Amino acid sequence: MDNAGPAALARVEKALEQRFPSRMVPDLDRITDLLDLLGEPQRAYPSIHITGTNGKTSTARMIDALLREFGIRTGRHTSPHLESVLERIALDGQPVSPEVFATAYDDVAPYVELVDGRHPDRVTFFELLTAMAFVTFADAPVDVAVVEVGLGGRWDATNVINAPTVVVTPIGLDHVGLLGDTVEAIAAEKAGIIHPGAMVVSAPQPPGAGQVLAERAGDVGATMLRVGTDFGVLSRSIAVGGQLLDLQGLGGEYDEIFLPLHGAHQAGNAVCALAAVEAFFGVRGGAAEGRGPLDVEIVRSALAGVTSPGRLEIVRRSPTVVLDGAHNPAGAAALAAALEEAFTFDRLVAVVAVLDDKDAAGLLRELEPVVSSVVVAMNGSPRALPADALAETARAVLGEGRVEVAPRLDDAIELAVTLAEAPGLDGGTPALGGAGVLVTGSIVTVGEARRLLGGGR
Repeated sequence: MDNAGPAALARVEKALEQRFPSRMVPDLDRITDLLDLLGEPQRAYPSIHITGTNGKTSTARMIDALLREFGIRTGRHTSPHLESVLERIALDGQPVSPEVFATAYDDVAPYVELVDGRHPDRVTFFELLTAMAFVTFADAPVDVAVVEVGLGGRWDATNVINAPTVVVTPIGLDHVGLLGDTVEAIAAEKAGIIHPGAMVVSAPQPPGAGQVLAERAGDVGATMLRVGTDFGVLSRSIAVGGQLLDLQGLGGEYDEIFLPLHGAHQAGNAVCALAAVEAFFGVRGGAAEGRGPLDVEIVRSALAGVTSPGRLEIVRRSPTVVLDGAHNPAGAAALAAALEEAFTFDRLVAVVAVLDDKDAAGLLRELEPVVSSVVVAMNGSPRALPADALAETARAVLGEGRVEVAPRLDDAIELAVTLAEAPGLDGGTPALGGAGVLVTGSIVTVGEARRLLGGGR
């Protein structure tokens, strides 16, 4: 097979697309069969498994950074991707090369054909990518895999690793058509990745969700570690380019931790990541038990270098253009709070494009207090909500005079920049640095905007 650079990537992407990326079949039959044929590569290393509704990828990147700073070789499997499918499989903190990606596909593909013929449903896009990730990690080899659930938990293709360390980020209403329409039902699906003997690191949860997680942990003999009880953020203050944190870990306190990301939600992700790494290393109970905190200098160095593309990411100045992948009301609420805390916009124009199965009204209601106006658009997903339908929802939430329509994302961004910098009714323009554009509503939207605006390059 041709495994040289862009041609190899294009070949594999074409094969993956034939698996229909949005298709999900809720069982573990095919992935289990496939991995058995491959020699169970997921058993070649321990894993840290992450589920939740919001913050999974940021938390995964922080766990990855902490482990690597301690000299641990990591593999990381996250989804969805922003710009390139290569982002979904990372070694040593970096997306794999097209050559490594293509080699993994070629190693797995013959067995996929066998499995296709042995089951009523074909191997899905996500199942194939998950198998490719596990094979890549075994071949590297890695010391630890950091694995993000694709959707839910119980029936997710990643739920074959029986990870000794589990992280549950905040749970909210999302994917209600697939996971359930209450936080309790959604929590029950996500709790499926908690296996016997696991250490479970939990972010703050709605009461019903927290109870479901605790009951699952009790049923299988797992240990629950809760924010506010076992670990937490002691204090945080705004700093240039991010925030300064004092954290309570499982083994002690970690002070003066600089995190180059904005928002209370990212501080919460950081302390969950720290607790997960402590739990993985066996740090419990503090110095009294002879297992005190990790080396604070290593923790400082790791978190100071963390990046989370597409999460309150500034990609342009004058006016400031911020990208954020919030795609549900809880994510939008965290985004709105972070914008108010970390930025001083006189006028903020939001470009919003969402998928058709999302709570667009709920998302817009959370953004309404912090944006001056909204330009609604459409992203390139087959599941994109049409701009006209989104505009109708936006007018109901924000009022007729605060909503513009520009279906193409590039046109929408251009219009938002114009609106952000335009003179007001008094003839004045926003002060220097006071004009901003926010692009949000979906990871797909942010990925396309990032390509248009050259984010990260």
